[in-house]
Amino acid sequence: MPDRAKILLVDDREENLIALEAILSSLDLIPVRAKSGEEALKALLGTEFALILLDVRMPGMDGFETAAHIKRRERTRNIPIIFLTVVDSAPDYAFRSYAAGAVDYLTKPFDPWVLRAKVAVFVELYNMNRRLAEQATLLRERLATELPPGEASDQAAVLPELSRRLTAVEEELGRVVELARKSGDPGLTGPMADLSSRLDHLRAGFDALT
Repeated sequence: MPDRAKILLVDDREENLIALEAILSSLDLIPVRAKSGEEALKALLGTEFALILLDVRMPGMDGFETAAHIKRRERTRNIPIIFLTVVDSAPDYAFRSYAAGAVDYLTKPFDPWVLRAKVAVFVELYNMNRRLAEQATLLRERLATELPPGEASDQAAVLPELSRRLTAVEEELGRVVELARKSGDPGLTGPMADLSSRLDHLRAGFDALT
């Protein structure tokens, strides 16, 4: 069974971290706390995260500076970031958030259902990407080890299994696409298009073999 997705929660206030964990408790994920930008960057060195919930107003390294460091690193630049800030923040905060590479920007107090729904979609996308990578690896390994040239009987045995696995991934992607459509979140457009393109390429490569 694959490891549960991890979400990085970054906020300098303990009560905010507790509230975020409570909101996300019904989702199948592991929340990881960081109480500063520096702690967040340290956590990102050795752990893979599906999403980062990042407070804008923090002493020392604020959310914008933290995001800039995250986006400069090859290993972490593609992790989606949702900025969180209080409702009376400066009017340019939303623009600065998107300019810093955030996929979304929510003001506190936010609707717990909205945040939970957004996080759920990004976790689904992350899990889909992992499963797609696993299926692509499986396809390459099976073709390399079990389908030597001229062994038609082996092809007849292996290809149907691989086709079933790929079809299952395609069906799951359809479910995630519908979930993203219902959420109405424009920040999902790019990740969904990228995931669909990768799956299309995998299907095209498989179809070329059959």
